[in-house]
Amino acid sequence: QVHLVESGGGLVQAGGSLRLSCAASGRTFYAMAWFRQAPGKERDFVAAISWTIGTTYYADSVKGRFTISRDTAKNTVYLQMSNLKPEDTAVYYCAASQVSIPFIRVIQTTEYDYWGQGTQVTVSS
Repeated sequence: QVHLVESGGGLVQAGGSLRLSCAASGRTFYAMAWFRQAPGKERDFVAAISWTIGTTYYADSVKGRFTISRDTAKNTVYLQMSNLKPEDTAVYYCAASQVSIPFIRVIQTTEYDYWGQGTQVTVSS
């Protein structure tokens, strides 16, 4: 049985930092990603990483501020978030794909097979 468990969310002031973790169990994956969903809005892509090579891809809104990484020994993916802004406030979800995703489709929620329960990130101004 596959489980993705996120942790690390919380309340932080604008300009601050947080690190999210997503521990995966049950199998290994080809790619893992972070998405976020603000109240009343769609779930948006944040960042993705290929599991074997470590290739990364970011949404324009977080480039230069967020870093996705993975620890293959721990089967865990991380999202280091710096210089946080109030507009980063959302529930952050970890996602995993059991097959290789074409690069141009990594931003699509439909490409991922498994999802975590989400962790709240709130950035105050």
